[in-house]
Amino acid sequence: MRGLITTRTAPVLFVLLWSTGFTGIRYGIPYAPPFTFIAIRMAFASVLLALISLAITRHFKYDKATIGKSTLVGLTIHGAYLGGCFYGVKQGMPAGITALICSLQPVLVSIFSSFFFGEKLTPRKWLGLGLGLAGLILVIAPKLEGSGDQVLPTAGVIAVFIALLGGTSGTLLQKKFGSGVEVLSGTSWQYVATGILMGSLAFIFEGDQSITWNASFIFSLTWLIVALSIGAILILYYLLARSSASSVSSLYYLVPAVTAVEAYFLFGEKIGLVTAVGTLVTIAGVALVVRQGRAREATSP
Repeated sequence: MRGLITTRTAPVLFVLLWSTGFTGIRYGIPYAPPFTFIAIRMAFASVLLALISLAITRHFKYDKATIGKSTLVGLTIHGAYLGGCFYGVKQGMPAGITALICSLQPVLVSIFSSFFFGEKLTPRKWLGLGLGLAGLILVIAPKLEGSGDQVLPTAGVIAVFIALLGGTSGTLLQKKFGSGVEVLSGTSWQYVATGILMGSLAFIFEGDQSITWNASFIFSLTWLIVALSIGAILILYYLLARSSASSVSSLYYLVPAVTAVEAYFLFGEKIGLVTAVGTLVTIAGVALVVRQGRAREATSP
């Protein structure tokens, strides 16, 4: 298994697995309220990672530094991100458009990296940012106004933008703190913190809602735990440990196209001409932002 994860295969595996997260949410969310769904997922994932840590490293770290840093990362990269995505899809956001909004993460990572890591924002990056935003507006604006083939829920759009900000800040925090925290123990604590937050929100807002424990929900829950919370997240942290935050985040711009294809075959989500053009414009914009960062990495010692 270890031999399958290399610097060449990891990006491909990450994109494939991460894209199924959006369709996995869409598959299981009709049968459970969003915060409850995430709380259950985090509970199982945290225990599994703790057991994996004990099996591989023979110890599980629980010092203050590990718990503190992991909590901060977990509440952003999992809490805000997953909470926003799950709630948005529950409100009726299509999986493909949810993925498209979240694909702007590389742009935001690039901007914030200029402040925190001293990376300059060149005119080319500003052009990419403008194109990315233009493409996103082209896709979602008609749907918000009701003139597209599907009206998007305002609450759902806001929730997904919260997810975008959470994923962005979490990626930067993981890049900053990740090297000082043992990955298996740290990720388990991230899930514990997220589970407590989501469990609290579920208790407050979803107390009168129940779970339908059918085959679809169980399959969705199992897939999201094993493939996403363990597989994709560990690959993400593997990549962050070996490359810049901007470079790794650039992989996200490949996700919408893959997700759109999956959603088309699984749920019949239509890929209209405006949506396709807007997605391509967004991808082009994000590519402009991250391409220069990758070139700099290739030439740096």
